[in-house]
Amino acid sequence: VQLVESGGGLVQTGDSLRLSCVASGHNFRTNYMGWFRQTPGQERGFVAAIGTIDGMTYYTDSVKGRFTISRDAAKNSVYLQMNSLKAEDTAVYYCAAHYGGSLQASGAYLYWGQGTQVNVSS
Repeated sequence: VQLVESGGGLVQTGDSLRLSCVASGHNFRTNYMGWFRQTPGQERGFVAAIGTIDGMTYYTDSVKGRFTISRDAAKNSVYLQMNSLKAEDTAVYYCAAHYGGSLQASGAYLYWGQGTQVNVSS
């Protein structure tokens, strides 16, 4: 299974970015896909998750109202629309495929992408 993120970049405070994650692999199945982010010296933190079947979405409090996670099953893709970006959103963003356990726990995800860097300048 391979997850490939794209869409990161350097933006200014208040700008928007849309991250994409494409999944590939034989018989790839997961009930949830998630986005995490990580800054140097910190653990990967949960950002958002989406049910691949029911489309239910989950967000960490700091991004509610600003970020939107979505999916396109036909394209095996998950997206993270990030609006009203803040300097504190600067991080490497990873998409991941859930395996079991709490959606907010990085250990519950089995497959990870390589990450895409998002830099928000103030």
